Amino acid sequence: MNSRERVLKALNHEEPDRVPIDLGGTVVSGIMAGALVRLREHLGLDREVKVIETYQMLGEVAWDLVERFDIDVLPVQPESAGFEHIPNRDYKPFRLFDGTEVWVPGVFDVTVSPDGDWLMHEACDPARRVIARMPKDGYYFDKLDLLDDSPDFVPPSLETLRTSGWRRLTPEVLEHIQQQARTLRQATDKALVLTNWGEATLGPPRIGSFTQWLVLMATEPEYIDDLMALAAEIALDNLRLYWEALGDTIDVIFIDGYDYGTQAREMFSPAWFERFHVPCYKRQCDWIHQHTPWKIAKHCDGSITRLIEPMIRAGIDILNPIQTSAAGMDARWLKETFGDRLTFWGGGVETQSVLPFGTPDEVRAQVAERLRIFAPGGGFVWATIHNIQCDVPPENIVAAFDAAREFGAYPIAQMES
Repeated sequence: MNSRERVLKALNHEEPDRVPIDLGGTVVSGIMAGALVRLREHLGLDREVKVIETYQMLGEVAWDLVERFDIDVLPVQPESAGFEHIPNRDYKPFRLFDGTEVWVPGVFDVTVSPDGDWLMHEACDPARRVIARMPKDGYYFDKLDLLDDSPDFVPPSLETLRTSGWRRLTPEVLEHIQQQARTLRQATDKALVLTNWGEATLGPPRIGSFTQWLVLMATEPEYIDDLMALAAEIALDNLRLYWEALGDTIDVIFIDGYDYGTQAREMFSPAWFERFHVPCYKRQCDWIHQHTPWKIAKHCDGSITRLIEPMIRAGIDILNPIQTSAAGMDARWLKETFGDRLTFWGGGVETQSVLPFGTPDEVRAQVAERLRIFAPGGGFVWATIHNIQCDVPPENIVAAFDAAREFGAYPIAQMES
């Protein structure tokens, strides 16, 4: 059974020969560049790592690692990921805060603040405004427009959005994705996953900063209703373009990457999710299911126990990253409650606790436990919970992926009573 067959069987809630494994198939199941350099060195591989997503500083999982860990999934994504003005080409050397040497896209550049922070400027031009910041010795950039809490925000009119390029898929992005998918389909037997969140072409919209968006939902619900309807209309246009360009060269489409949960609860009322978001998702999911063979994945962090059922009704097939450390997100409860209707993509090991701070034996034990919970009956793609962080020991990463391969063969061995 090849990788694509294995993944498709699992997504259809059937048991393949073993549980499929993902590392780097998406921008939320990857590995930070610094951790990847140390992993490659630990495995006796060359240390050269390209940063392919500069917002989170994710490294490219090269083919030698795909083979080493029996990875079943490969990514299809735009040339610019994270920051739309930074295409992944013309790479140059760069040092992370801890001195680790990586390769970054040629236009990537930062200035340094008096406090030692890295400042990202619009178009990477130091004469223009700062759009993102990474604190000194930090790991990620913060996009400043998402943090704005100005009370003077005025949302754009629907007519302005309709007649602009808002959320429209561009020919350049589509051509790049099309060529990438065709090449990977011809050259490999891997399942291919499309992720294109940077262009925000699918899923519900968000206007303004996160704070401003929450205020808008509370104060201007009719505007949000109309905005969601417009976004769905544009998304259907984009989906038609995707299908014409890609056909069955991809297998999974990640519809969006918006998070709706915190560690403790949903970020906003589930009633708002039902009113505003579900209809927007449903129109898009219905079109995909009616016109394509693609499976639909949704990324959503945190405690979202009251949002999962509405997501399933909207047509979501796959949930990622399965943050089992968040309140109520118990692995057994998730499998027993939703496992026959939803594929779990992630949840394979805790990235906030066991993976970075446990021993290799503790990592192996948790991976085996998660396989016993999530894998029976299919509907499970093994991956870590979100991206592997920069400070994770390479020994633990190896232990996790080797255990996923060792304990993931069907039938899944159960604990003796």
